[in-house]
Amino acid sequence: MTEAPLRLTELSHGGGCGCKIAPAALAEMLAHMPAAQPFANLLVGTETADDAAVWKLNDQQALIATTDFFMPIVDDPFDFGRIAATNALSDVYAMGGTPIMALAIVGMPVGKLPLSAIGRILEGGASVCAEAGIPVAGGHSIDSPEPIYGLVALGLAHPDVIKRNRDAKDGDVLILGKPLGVGILGSAMKKGVLDADGYAQMLAATTRLNKVGPALAVLPGVHALTDVTGFGLLGHLLEICRGAGLAAKVSAARLPVMPAAVGFAKQGIGPGAIGRNLASYGLSVNFEEGVEEWQRSVMADAQTSGGLMVACDPASADEVLEVFRQGGFTDATVIGRMEAGLPKVHVSA
Repeated sequence: MTEAPLRLTELSHGGGCGCKIAPAALAEMLAHMPAAQPFANLLVGTETADDAAVWKLNDQQALIATTDFFMPIVDDPFDFGRIAATNALSDVYAMGGTPIMALAIVGMPVGKLPLSAIGRILEGGASVCAEAGIPVAGGHSIDSPEPIYGLVALGLAHPDVIKRNRDAKDGDVLILGKPLGVGILGSAMKKGVLDADGYAQMLAATTRLNKVGPALAVLPGVHALTDVTGFGLLGHLLEICRGAGLAAKVSAARLPVMPAAVGFAKQGIGPGAIGRNLASYGLSVNFEEGVEEWQRSVMADAQTSGGLMVACDPASADEVLEVFRQGGFTDATVIGRMEAGLPKVHVSA
């Protein structure tokens, strides 16, 4: 009898950044956390929902620290490891930093998953770290009911180039570096309707390191930088709005979307995180007449290892786009702007 092929996604109830707790639930969970004590060297903590914590080491160096892990979004163990590692390192790049090392976070159902498959997951993660020029210097593992993999990622940057959500300015244009639709394609794969071309589109996006982060951060016109992951484009843009005390306007027609994801979105295929995200945005997101249902889904779709989103002076937009394109991000697009107003996102058709 032929052994059935291994399907990692069947071992978990969710996958990728779609595993994130919804923004509204997370806010409720954290509502009664005691106020953080002031530390002079803590440049970035939890106050503005930034991508990583930052600690000033000296006048020339700041340490960036972050962690990210999740359950499989794909069935291939090596690809899962690559995607998870790329996603974890992205938070360092999103702060304007350069990774220096990583630690592996490993939770695996040892009795259900062959040790060889677990080894391939770790190899996939290590291959991405090698591409980033850093070691996997250690980690921690547990026997877990569902497969979990990710990294603790550490990086360095000059304290003056750290990019925070709160630093976006009225009039800034918004530029997105990668196309949307990762969660939608992941759902199509789990349903068995994603073809090889669609899988290739998803893999190309999720395994491309956001290495352009440091080059973007040093541009004088770049004010804020984040990456788009589990809360969807709208959720992470709302974090910028709230941090900066500004509104944002986005054009649905200008959003880059992976071609394979469009058809599935129109069929209503997508992760449960889309509904959770939309419910969490509440009145903080206003869809104008003409924005189609599938476009709303794409903007709320949980991205795994998504693109960098830049808020920059309009005069710097061409320079930012050129940095993206020189780094291989050919889908980089101006999608909207920041403007004065209550912290909300207005979506036009």
